Amino acid sequence: MYKLYSMQLSGNSYKVRLALALLNAPYRAIEIDILRGESRTPEFLGKNPSGQVPLLEVAEGRFLAESNAILWYVAGGTSLAPDTQIERAEALQWMFFEQHALEPNIGAAYFWLSLVKGGRTLQTHALEDWMERGYAALQVMENHLKTNQYFAAGQLTVADIALYGYTHVADRCDYDLATFPAVRAWLRRVEQTPGFVDIEWRPEVAIEDSPGIAAEA
Repeated sequence: MYKLYSMQLSGNSYKVRLALALLNAPYRAIEIDILRGESRTPEFLGKNPSGQVPLLEVAEGRFLAESNAILWYVAGGTSLAPDTQIERAEALQWMFFEQHALEPNIGAAYFWLSLVKGGRTLQTHALEDWMERGYAALQVMENHLKTNQYFAAGQLTVADIALYGYTHVADRCDYDLATFPAVRAWLRRVEQTPGFVDIEWRPEVAIEDSPGIAAEA
């Protein structure tokens, strides 16, 4: 069974929990509060020198960091992983986009405005850039979703999970999605997937009861 070190309200951590829930994959969740320095202890740094969550223990003493790398690993051989070489590359394309265009802006705004007490005051100088670049990323997504139901392979894949993680909390950190109807429709499609869980869901309570998309594969 996997061990997942994650923070409940972290968008990057949530991406992995969502994928595991959709796949109905059992795992043990270990909460790490990065706001209290729990990812910077010698014990945790021994597992992941970057001091970040999520972190997945895939076997005894074998750890995998970086949320999208973890997504790619757990999705292997499942319906969340595209079948063809070009579709896999397209999924990776959007996962790279998420990490360089979406997460550094919407993800940063969410962290500082929603999770850190006094974060808005601390990051006043960065807000304008986060808004401008975050909206630009949302527009790229909107343009794609005007003619596509999902981001790769014509179905829900790890690319959608990667992008969903922070897009779905954009309205918690000053972003207005009113002018992005295709993005909003896509969010609803993801949320209607069998086995979907929200960011507040805790696996200890529901993991064994989730039907998951694996049941339909």
